Amino acid sequence: MSQILAVFGATGQQGSSVVNYVLNDPELSQHYKVRAITRDVESDKAKQLREKVEVMQGDVLDRTSLETALTGVHTVFAMTTPTFSPDGLEIEYNSAKTIADVAVEKGVKYIIFSTLSPVSELSGGKYRKVNHFEAKAKAEKYIRSLPIKSAFYSPGYFMENFQAMPFLTPKKAPDGTWVMAWHNSPKARLSVIDAVGNSGNFVGAILAEPDKFEGKTLCAAEATYTLEEIVALMSKTTGKTVVYKQIPVEDFKASLPFPAEVADVFVEVFNFVEEFGNWGADSEKLVARDKKNARGRLTTLEEYFKAHPLQLV
Repeated sequence: MSQILAVFGATGQQGSSVVNYVLNDPELSQHYKVRAITRDVESDKAKQLREKVEVMQGDVLDRTSLETALTGVHTVFAMTTPTFSPDGLEIEYNSAKTIADVAVEKGVKYIIFSTLSPVSELSGGKYRKVNHFEAKAKAEKYIRSLPIKSAFYSPGYFMENFQAMPFLTPKKAPDGTWVMAWHNSPKARLSVIDAVGNSGNFVGAILAEPDKFEGKTLCAAEATYTLEEIVALMSKTTGKTVVYKQIPVEDFKASLPFPAEVADVFVEVFNFVEEFGNWGADSEKLVARDKKNARGRLTTLEEYFKAHPLQLV
């Protein structure tokens, strides 16, 4: 008999990837019956999902809705959305905590949580403003304390961000070249993942062998690239001359369309990754390890740029 897999954020990048991977995998599609959980069951994406899987309303601000949505569920894939407000850390942490608490209350057997690194801890307290990382890391620690089996999916930098965040993408210079201007060294290294295409490959590995991965974290990335290598791939796939330029941190902050306190978060995230790696000193070893653990082949950055051409305008 199939076990119910509840997927939070099922209309988003990570959740949709998990749903599609399970549905298209011959083994997992037999073992799991997907229940997509979304705040708005009347959205266009939710309606499209309803053609393939069960869709139920679930909102972290409405505990009763979660109790209904998690009734009869065996395994949960949970992710939370950042809130860039002064109390954003506690808001996001409490969202994750509510999901986990209701899961335990309803007798769920296994939770897979989308986590991120504890930046303050790994940096020895140097970087303290990256609240969306800290919220997930705090939630991971809480989930580990609960009487429920758990595993953790920790994605790298989303390849999708090169399009979803146009303020971080190359801009046309007077000489006709395109310039990606960040404050980091051109040798800074970024571990990246096709979140929509490949989140399911990693979460699917856990779903296929839950006992093997219980208590473990999969550090999910296709590879690690320098910023110079990234712009070289942009050039190769667009046919335009794209270069990297390191600029003063204050210039970088001024280029972001956010209040200063949110701009500081972007600065600290990129500084942390440059100095410590996505997951600490052994980041690239962890990437290599978990690339082998993923089910199936992962999309390279070049392939991603070819499939999703950068809109350089």
